[in-house]
Amino acid sequence: MAGATTLHAGTDRAARFESRAATREPGWVKWALIGVSLSFFALFLLLPLVAVFHEALKKGWDAYLAALTNPDALSAIKLTLTAAAIAVPLNLVFGVAAAWAIAKFDFRGKHLLITLIDLPFSVSPVVAGLIYVLVFGAHGWFGEWLIDNDIKVIFAVPGIVLATLFVTFPFVARELIPLMQAQGRDEEEAAIVLGANGWQTFWHVTLPNIKWGLLYGVVLCNARAMGEFGAVSVVSGHIRGETNTMPLHVEILYNEYQFAAAFAVASLLALLALVTLVIKTWIEHRAAADDVPPQESAPLASTT
Repeated sequence: MAGATTLHAGTDRAARFESRAATREPGWVKWALIGVSLSFFALFLLLPLVAVFHEALKKGWDAYLAALTNPDALSAIKLTLTAAAIAVPLNLVFGVAAAWAIAKFDFRGKHLLITLIDLPFSVSPVVAGLIYVLVFGAHGWFGEWLIDNDIKVIFAVPGIVLATLFVTFPFVARELIPLMQAQGRDEEEAAIVLGANGWQTFWHVTLPNIKWGLLYGVVLCNARAMGEFGAVSVVSGHIRGETNTMPLHVEILYNEYQFAAAFAVASLLALLALVTLVIKTWIEHRAAADDVPPQESAPLASTT
């Protein structure tokens, strides 16, 4: 009996070893893949980032600060922050409402709504900007009425905000929809059965369950809002000190061969990208920590 048990255990160990050996790549393959990945990261991501800060500080801190405190640069920074401050909260409200409707309810036109949410991902930002010019421009559909009422949309701040809204509104909704669908409706239905109304259910059940996904979507939305170029370029008119955002200001400075100033402003966008990456990593860490079941947070005591 003991011999049979030993033979059986040996057979199991051999089978497990053969299984691992059959799925284990040689060591050089692993290191080759790591080397290729790190080389790609260094060449296409890290090196350009280092180059931006090197060129920005090439002429010293005085030139760097002078480029950032230039009136046109300050105006571009202010306009970028303004557009993001308007677009992100609006997309937050829309994203939560759309995700809640799609994930928690069945209604006619649901698939159409999902398609419309994905529209900015399939339409070029330049085309989106041209659409706004067609609608709100001087010769557009509403152009004559806007002129008669002294309302300026294109080549003004409202047009920049509208373009920013268009290119950023999928981010919050697209982050929340799969998360809320995976969570299902059981908790909300239980809350309603216990007497909670819609707002109570949302604030005390739905929102705590989606907080990390919501924050993640807001961070991505904000990063895209501040870095958008194509759609904003079409509707801005490139008026210095008035309708230039930070990416547009960088383009103008670079085209005028003011390389140090251009890279100085670009370094702010690079810092935004780094901050976004740090926040993204922190959110993923916190979300993963919250998803760990209580019984997995500490090893179980042996009962033998």
